[in-house]
Amino acid sequence: MHAVHLHAFGPAENLTYEEVPDPVPGPGQVRVRVAAAGVHLLDTALRQGATGPFPAPAELPTVPGREVAGTVDALGEGTDPSWLGERVVAHLGMVPGGYAELAVTDASRLHALPDHLGEAEAVAMIGTGRTTLGILRFTELGPESIAIVPAAAGGIGTLLVQYAKNAGATVVGLAGGPAKTALVRENGADLAVDYLEHDWPERVRAYLDGPLGGRTATVVFDSVGGDTGRAAVDLLGKGGQHVVFGWSGAGLHDGEPLTFTPEELAERGITSESVLGPVMIRKAGGDVRNLELAALAEAAAGTLRPAVHRFPLAEAAQAHRALENRGTTGKVVLVP
Repeated sequence: MHAVHLHAFGPAENLTYEEVPDPVPGPGQVRVRVAAAGVHLLDTALRQGATGPFPAPAELPTVPGREVAGTVDALGEGTDPSWLGERVVAHLGMVPGGYAELAVTDASRLHALPDHLGEAEAVAMIGTGRTTLGILRFTELGPESIAIVPAAAGGIGTLLVQYAKNAGATVVGLAGGPAKTALVRENGADLAVDYLEHDWPERVRAYLDGPLGGRTATVVFDSVGGDTGRAAVDLLGKGGQHVVFGWSGAGLHDGEPLTFTPEELAERGITSESVLGPVMIRKAGGDVRNLELAALAEAAAGTLRPAVHRFPLAEAAQAHRALENRGTTGKVVLVP
């Protein structure tokens, strides 16, 4: 088979497309002929040897990637034979291996796909979708909500905009550049604003003061941090929520999330909470599979429609560069 190998930590160019031996499933495992493999921003950090929610690879070379969808083409000893030939999606967990034509995983990680759900969309929901629904467990959205979504053209941002609109909320989506803001608008945001323009906070305030009659934002879904995140938080009113799940605007590898002291929060009358990691797992009842099932159900029902940005598997390095340079929209997916 062909796979993408990382032989040394470093730039995207260190990802090489190579022919390697086919993996063999062990007891209780399956082998998936991959139709789509997910690429996460975290992958770009792991490629450089950084640690985070997942540890950097202990040994090189390695095949990155932890989200795959495709068809089961081989079974390990003791695996339920009904999986053979099934279209499936899986998050591989702590074990990488997704950037490949074939991937092995435990059968317990599989979800069968309905006929009308594509593999690329399923890959988006098994990772990005489950995180989105995990984030949403920390707030309640309804017709009185005014949500600000920085990075609204990204994988999570796209789903947050849709979910909030489905709940009846007013949504302000921020994105970089006219092409991305057009996508945010098409996705249903009530107001789409280019955060690369220096006066974007004034434009949002004019919208809150004008059409919305002087209201303030009730929640900021912050994956950006930095100056953009702080400016968004400044638009929150009393009782507002700052929900943190990233800090790409502060620099992925050396930045810090936007934080506030208890005194600052008390003065503003808002809350700020980082929702990734163990706290999200606890909210999900101790099992992220609950979030995966919910995310796939939303996609199957058509209530959440993930945006997908496809690259050929052989162009994994280009996909990483585009993701790091904010040249993508939606979920980045590699297609063998």
